[in-house]
Amino acid sequence: MILVLSKGISREEKEQLKDMLRSEDYLIKEIEGVEETILGVVGKIQRDIRYFETLPGVDKAIPISKPYKLVSRELHPKPSIIHVGDVAVGGDRLVVIAGPCGVEDRKRTLEIARAVRKCGAVLFRGGAFKPRTSPYSFQGLGEEGLKILSEVRDETGMGVVTEMTSPSQADLMMKYVDVVQIGARNMQNFELLKCVGRLGKPVLLKRGLSATIEEWLMSAEYILSEGNDQVMLCERGIRTFERYTRNTLDLTAVPVIKKLTHLPIIIDPSHATGIREMVSPMARAAIAAGADGLTIEVHTEPEKALSDGPQSLYPEQFEQLMRDLYVIAPVVGKQVDYAYLEKAALLKRPVKDSGDLPARVVYHGVPGSFSHKAGLQFFGSEVPLQNCSSFREVFERVENGNATLGIIPVENSLTGSIHENYDLLLEYDLKIVGEVTLRIKHHLIGHENTSMEEIERVYSHPQVFQQCREFLAQHPSWDLVSCQDTATAVRRVKENNNPREVAIASEEAGELYQMKILKEGIETNPRNFTRFVVISKNELLTSPRNKSSLIYSVSDTPGALYETLKIFADNHINLVKLESRPIHSKPWEYLFYADLEVDLSHEDHAPLLEQLKEKAEFLKFLGSYGKGGNAGL
Repeated sequence: MILVLSKGISREEKEQLKDMLRSEDYLIKEIEGVEETILGVVGKIQRDIRYFETLPGVDKAIPISKPYKLVSRELHPKPSIIHVGDVAVGGDRLVVIAGPCGVEDRKRTLEIARAVRKCGAVLFRGGAFKPRTSPYSFQGLGEEGLKILSEVRDETGMGVVTEMTSPSQADLMMKYVDVVQIGARNMQNFELLKCVGRLGKPVLLKRGLSATIEEWLMSAEYILSEGNDQVMLCERGIRTFERYTRNTLDLTAVPVIKKLTHLPIIIDPSHATGIREMVSPMARAAIAAGADGLTIEVHTEPEKALSDGPQSLYPEQFEQLMRDLYVIAPVVGKQVDYAYLEKAALLKRPVKDSGDLPARVVYHGVPGSFSHKAGLQFFGSEVPLQNCSSFREVFERVENGNATLGIIPVENSLTGSIHENYDLLLEYDLKIVGEVTLRIKHHLIGHENTSMEEIERVYSHPQVFQQCREFLAQHPSWDLVSCQDTATAVRRVKENNNPREVAIASEEAGELYQMKILKEGIETNPRNFTRFVVISKNELLTSPRNKSSLIYSVSDTPGALYETLKIFADNHINLVKLESRPIHSKPWEYLFYADLEVDLSHEDHAPLLEQLKEKAEFLKFLGSYGKGGNAGL
């Protein structure tokens, strides 16, 4: 049952209500929304529903129709994010768990861990206890395997995931692991589920061999009912009449789970297929279907693996899969971040001269805007993001030390460069230290009772109107009103409370202000991406760099620009962007903005920069950084 609390309820009244409910043996879960607070009441409801509506501070009571209560979207409308150390499962960044089926020996396990860590895995999997069909098969190393997993965490920084097969292993799990896995054969081992519920550690709950989705969710309910809501669901294939593959991967479970429950879902294509060549295609399909992450079996020598070698990827195959996911992820609103763990560790450090405050990130706009979403995808939801009223303010706050990092859009795949920010990059002495590409999907957003026929006025950012021009051309009578960003447009429609007004913005902005999406995907071209860059006053972010940006000018003589481009060609450097911008103080003279696929900050390229300086009249090095998800940290 859900109790919607009165808007004017005091803290004391709320606590009294909760105490009264607990006295009747109900489990209480409080959820604060934007406009209302609700209490989830779980237990055997012995009173008439109308009784609860008479209680002080209760606005209305709503029964939960599903047999599973705590995992239901009815009780918890927003998706849950499960934290495993610095890793957030269920957020905007994909979580990839990788490693061998079983921990075989120390040297091999560390070798595999280093390989998957290098390719972008953020959690490490490996079985120390292996429930096998045959009693003569490899059963795992037990506590010795857990000690090896602990060493993996210490060396690589990856949290470790391993299976628990008996309540007797609880103390070992508490001592050594970060995520407790419940295997398919134990999905309905209810005493084990209760035990991991009491442990309080994150749980990866695999779907049973022949379990329905409802049975799977009821198993999760056992864990949550013990007070542990850190549950991740894992689809690993179900048993059907098909014998060609090991199991049948049920990808239809992904959208179903997303609709029914707030818990994140991980896909295990290794156990689902049992065939190495099928793992990567099914992994790509899983991300396209909307999964929050993957668990992949990887082995340096699968032919020698003590368990599940035929379904384990070679490290080079895993590396290629991660590159594929990097391309696919933005299409479904996610990111593959190769620098996930380094970035998290760095941004937790105190900022110099700022006491114990962590790194602060600023962006232009308001929560729910695309700049805000780009910040979440680059930094994660744990890093504090602060909004600014203008792009110039972002630059100023980073330059004067009031912020450590800023994130700004610089170009869109449909409407081109955002010239204001290129001019600001020239004006301020800041460096580009990272980038992220965001797919931009525009939705028509309005009030619940708004119909397309009655719309008169549309609010959004000017560039958005350009990106949606074909759709807007079908409605020439609509009045287009510019706003500083898309989320502000939704907020204005919300505040005006006029059903004849709508906004064009992201799905997140609509959800934030509890508005209705009237029409999805109205951008002219679905290949609508915006590139954002991260700016800093110093070389704060420091890991693999494969891209550099420059601003330079050349003399007004024939072949002057060619001489600079020849330097790049002679050094086999790919030029991915070259754009001219007028010099404001010198009419008809131009600066060139260039992006190169090279780390110009490396000492090996110092001679190249000297050659450029000789050929250019002006040269400003904007920084070297990681391309896309390989953000330079």
